Amino acid sequence: MQTRPLFEHAPYETTFSATALEVSDLGVALDQTLFYPTGGGQPGDTGSLTMPDGTTVRVMGTLRDPLRRSVIWHQVEGSEIRFSSGMALRGDIDAARRHQHMRMHTCLHLLCSMVAAPVTGCSIGHEKGRLDFDLPEMTLDKAVITAKLNELVEAGLEVRSYRTTVAQTEAALQMSRTQGAAPPTLNGEVQMIEIVGVDVQPCGGTHVRNTREIGRVVCEKIEKKSAHNRRVSVRFA
Repeated sequence: MQTRPLFEHAPYETTFSATALEVSDLGVALDQTLFYPTGGGQPGDTGSLTMPDGTTVRVMGTLRDPLRRSVIWHQVEGSEIRFSSGMALRGDIDAARRHQHMRMHTCLHLLCSMVAAPVTGCSIGHEKGRLDFDLPEMTLDKAVITAKLNELVEAGLEVRSYRTTVAQTEAALQMSRTQGAAPPTLNGEVQMIEIVGVDVQPCGGTHVRNTREIGRVVCEKIEKKSAHNRRVSVRFA
């Protein structure tokens, strides 16, 4: 059993049809979905599922099965709701929230490309986000980061998404800037995100097609979290 991740190839789509595969305490697993599951610092999508009789159920969150990584669970509101295997459903994601995550996630890729240090943490929200860097010295400046980020945003750089072949997987893993977390591997492949001319990283999240879509951003603060940890927080202007 597995869920086809439609969001990888159609991150701008918001409505889809699917079939329920399994129901458990984790929620409802579908044969395919546009709902992005929590991972890589990006929150799981929310939205709704509509049953054959027209009943609409709110999806509160989305996550991958901890053991069967190819299975995606949709956490629904209301324990009284009765789904069944084989049931035809329509899914609708919260499009505005998803697009905010796509913009911020792409912005954090730009930020990552600007700081020559390993990433030790990441958090993406619909209004702001942050990266933690392994930096023993305070060498970052808010004004400089803000100016450089907006320069890259306004450059209108193309953002590409593709999967590596099995032979390229090891090389992709070596490119990861994130410490302590392996890039998302599915069926022997790794999804790559390339901001043309700026950055290439393995990443399973959703992103915009062009950096100009991010809009203006501000480096809100830089914090010293430990002797080797500097947290850089950005928000939409």
